[in-house]
Amino acid sequence: MAVEQDKIISDAIGYVKELFAGNSDGHGADHTMRVYHNAQMILAEYTEADSFVVLLSALLHDADDHKLFNTENNMNARTFMERNDIPSETIEQVCRAINSVSFSHNRGKSPETPEGKIVQDADRLDAIGAIGIARTFAYGGKVGRPLSDSIKHFYDKLLLLKDEMNTDAAKKIALKRHEFMQEFLEEYYFETSETV
Repeated sequence: MAVEQDKIISDAIGYVKELFAGNSDGHGADHTMRVYHNAQMILAEYTEADSFVVLLSALLHDADDHKLFNTENNMNARTFMERNDIPSETIEQVCRAINSVSFSHNRGKSPETPEGKIVQDADRLDAIGAIGIARTFAYGGKVGRPLSDSIKHFYDKLLLLKDEMNTDAAKKIALKRHEFMQEFLEEYYFETSETV
């Protein structure tokens, strides 16, 4: 990446840390930074992807999340990019990648671009495994969801993600995290004397 792009990425990190300050429901800046690092890791195996678009999309992917913000058409992400004089073509590429991330809006759909595939996988990896379990209960606590509903979320979404990964790098990581969630659920049912 060019020096100028490095500065924009650095500014984007500062922007999301400010945007999500005080968030404790599992969608905060710490989540964004894990998605960013996941994207960097996956990118290492996909040199054909535009690294600037991938990393910027990873950082801005929740900037307009409907659970957190009442914005339309990626307004927070667009405002940041326009302020940084990012070309309109790149802005549209980033917004396309961002829009491919949401599980509920893209269920069973694989993004058309390599950048979208990487960002979708990077985000979904952070929804499974130990961190996925922690985030599920953090969000459940924030919205007043009972434990039984948080457990149901594993079956509605989290246990499906392993088979929806796009990249080989993410598939390998997802398998291990998936198995960990299954072990957690077995222990949960054992301790609560509940059945699936």
